Amino acid sequence: MAARKKSKGSKKSKKAKKRKPVARKKRKVAKKRKVARKAKKKTKARKKTAKGRAKKKVARKSKKRVTKKRAKKKVAKKTKKKTKAKKKVSKRKATPRSKAPAKKTVVTAAPVAAPVPDEERVGVVTHYYTHLSVAVVHLDAGALQVGDTIRIKGYTSDFTQMVTSMEVDHVHVSEARAGQSFGLKVVEHAREHDGVYRVRKP
Repeated sequence: MAARKKSKGSKKSKKAKKRKPVARKKRKVAKKRKVARKAKKKTKARKKTAKGRAKKKVARKSKKRVTKKRAKKKVAKKTKKKTKAKKKVSKRKATPRSKAPAKKTVVTAAPVAAPVPDEERVGVVTHYYTHLSVAVVHLDAGALQVGDTIRIKGYTSDFTQMVTSMEVDHVHVSEARAGQSFGLKVVEHAREHDGVYRVRKP
């Protein structure tokens, strides 16, 4: 009986030994399947993310295209408006209105007074110092001396006086000739471009 029991025990141990590698194989297969499933999930997630990114890029490109098209349309509308405005302006210009002839303004350097037989034009007032009551006179023709009577005539000024003092470069002079400019003490207010006339003695 003992021998039989031993034989039974030996048979059981053999069966257990046979079962163990089968269980190990199953576990390994299950692990491999789990790993494969995880890998598949990861690949699917990556594909989804890649697709989402691609879709976003496509959406951005389409938005850019739409914005470009809108901008082009706006530019085209503006150009059409400008062309219409230009056409209207050209139509208005095409029908010219009768304009009155422009008046030519002639600027005279010095006002010429009516000729007087007893007066002779000698020069022109080029500047006037109000605080000194001195007029700068430029002699065009003839000569002037201290004691001569002169007449200064312009648009608003008209008076006669005697030449009392003359200065050339801050130096007192008794006579001035044509081509010279000198300072003349004046009784009344003189203005630029006023004519200077020498009154002839009778």
